[in-house]
Amino acid sequence: MKRSASEHYRQRLLDLLFPPRCAGCGASGHLLCPACLAQIRRLQQPRCPSCALPFDGQICRSCCQPPHPQRALHAFQAVAAYREPLRTCIHQFKYRGAIRLAEPLGLLLAETYRTCNLRSEILVAVPLHTDRERQRGYNHAALLARVCARTLGLPLCEQSLERQRPTTAQAGLQPAERRQNVAGAFRCRPDPTDVSLRGRTVLLIDDVCTTGATLEACALALLAGGAATVGALVLAQPI
Repeated sequence: MKRSASEHYRQRLLDLLFPPRCAGCGASGHLLCPACLAQIRRLQQPRCPSCALPFDGQICRSCCQPPHPQRALHAFQAVAAYREPLRTCIHQFKYRGAIRLAEPLGLLLAETYRTCNLRSEILVAVPLHTDRERQRGYNHAALLARVCARTLGLPLCEQSLERQRPTTAQAGLQPAERRQNVAGAFRCRPDPTDVSLRGRTVLLIDDVCTTGATLEACALALLAGGAATVGALVLAQPI
C-alpha cells in the first residue's frame, strides 16, 4: 500500500507543473489548505460509542430511549459534522473525480481513529456495486481506507465484502426506506488472496453516515462471514 519513490517524484513534478487547488476554497498550492482544514471542527470528546454524538456518561440519552434495536455495529465514530468545507470536499472527491483528496481525508480518519482510541485488527471499505464503480471509475470508500490503513499500519481487506445487488441512492429516502433499500445487499465471501476476517475485530470505512442503514447492512454481512465484532468510522455525519 506504500507509494513507490517513482510515483512520489512523478506526483511532485505534476504538482510543480499543475499546482493543486484547495477543494474547499480554491486556493492554489493545496488539495485541502490549512485554513479550510482548520475549519473542519472535529466532534468534541467524549462521544457516544453508539451514535458518535457528544455526551456525558456511559451512553447518550438518545441511544437509551426505547425502543432500543439490536445493532450489528459494535461502535461508531465520525470525524466531523457534515458541514462546509468538509461537505464540498466530500462532494468533489466522491462525484467530481478529485481522487487525490483521498490523502488528506484519509489522514483525518486516521487522526480520529487515534483520538477516539478505536481498536481494530482489519479495515474494510464499504463496497460499491460493480456497475456503479465501473461508471464512477473508483470506489471512494476504498481510496479512503487505503490511506487510513497505510497511516495506521493496519491490514486492509479489499475483496471479502461485496455489494451483490445494485441499490437506489440513499439520498432522499426516509430511514425505513433506507434500511429496506440495503437489506441483504451485501455479502461476505471467503477469498484466499485476502486477509481472513474470521474472529477478527473489523472497522468499516465510509465517507458519510446519515441513518447508519448501509453500515448496519455491511456489519451484518461481515458478522455472518465470521467477524467477531464490527465498528465503523466515517468522515462526516449530519448533526
